[in-house]
Amino acid sequence: MPDVTILFGGTSSERRVAVASGQNVASFLPDARVWFIAPTGAVFKVVREDLARFERPFERDFVPKGEAAFPDLVAAVESAPQDVYFLALHGGEGEDGTVQRLLESRKIAFTGPGADASARAFDKEIAKQIASAAGVAIAQSVHLSPDPRVMRATLRDMLAMHERIVAKPVAGGSSVGLYHLLGEEDVEKSAQGIEASGEAYLAEQFVAGTELTVGVVDGPTGPRALPPSEVRVEAGRAFDYEGKYLGKGTREITPAEVPRDVTQAAHQIALDAHRALGCEGYSRTDIIVGPKGPVFLELNTLPGLTKASFIPQQLAVEGTPMLKFLEGQLELARARRDR
Repeated sequence: MPDVTILFGGTSSERRVAVASGQNVASFLPDARVWFIAPTGAVFKVVREDLARFERPFERDFVPKGEAAFPDLVAAVESAPQDVYFLALHGGEGEDGTVQRLLESRKIAFTGPGADASARAFDKEIAKQIASAAGVAIAQSVHLSPDPRVMRATLRDMLAMHERIVAKPVAGGSSVGLYHLLGEEDVEKSAQGIEASGEAYLAEQFVAGTELTVGVVDGPTGPRALPPSEVRVEAGRAFDYEGKYLGKGTREITPAEVPRDVTQAAHQIALDAHRALGCEGYSRTDIIVGPKGPVFLELNTLPGLTKASFIPQQLAVEGTPMLKFLEGQLELARARRDR
């Protein structure tokens, strides 16, 4: 696979997850080049063995050896425009459409959804509006004002309506910067954290129920939904970064232990959201099964492909080898470029 380059790392807060995804993808594509995007934006050509040997990627920063090969991603991809770029990137410019637009403008092949779909899905508020317009049930949410006084008032109003709410970045994933609010004592703590982040936030109704996540994979006959995964969280814990990647207080069950009709409804939501947002390649939709049935929370356009991630878990249950999935994504990327 001499025409494949795996891009991993990146400048976002989720770059450690991207390193773990890059590690796993590289283990199945032995002939692919591996290029690391450093937090500075410089691009390093990485020796595969160095990446394979790197331990505890979720807890430590990967530091490549030697000098950067390219000052930035533009110089890197323009040095090999004929390559297909496998995007092992999460969050920030790797998932918000920035990298995708850079590649699209140069007619360079890459995996995952295109720039427009990425931008739509990355903004959780826009994604929910589009999903809702397509007939998908969503959890009520409200944008939080950057004005400290208004923000606190909005959080209190939402708490009065819903007893429990979740504050999360409008753009982002991997459960970074998530706040669960159960009462007045959580308002000030959450508000201070939100202010310090400098990011746009929304407050969302917490829907009690079974947490599911469903992968969708495109193939020659269109998208198909994978077996859903269920997330069980211990009392007093949240499905945050530690729960998701360090296994603290959470249990992931694939396939989900839910009735068949719930699986079918979750599949439909994931497929409807994938299509409505214009995704190509693959995606993963987070769903909560509340008293009134499954509800859409958000869609990830470049979900994790680490050894522990949901998509590899779901592919394994479906009986699809990881290599077959990766090769299928590369074929879709080439077809889109040639189209």
